[in-house]
Amino acid sequence: MGFIWMIIVGLVAGLLARAIKPGSDPMGWVLTIVLGIVGALLGGFMAGLVGIDADGGFTGLIFSVIGAIIVLFIYEMIMSKRRL
Repeated sequence: MGFIWMIIVGLVAGLLARAIKPGSDPMGWVLTIVLGIVGALLGGFMAGLVGIDADGGFTGLIFSVIGAIIVLFIYEMIMSKRRL
């Protein structure tokens, strides 16, 4: 059940990050889920550094979305250099 929950939260965090950040992001469902999962890991790490308990709930989702936005910026920087 934990793996399925991680995929669902990753999808939600990835979709929210793509909706919040402006610009076109040509990625499919799988990359959106991966974006959300990596963002959730990064967000959990950032919350731990600040000293906030982000294990699930609304706070966890907020940090997951913030992490996913950061990962999305990095992804776009890598892809733009690749296209040049």
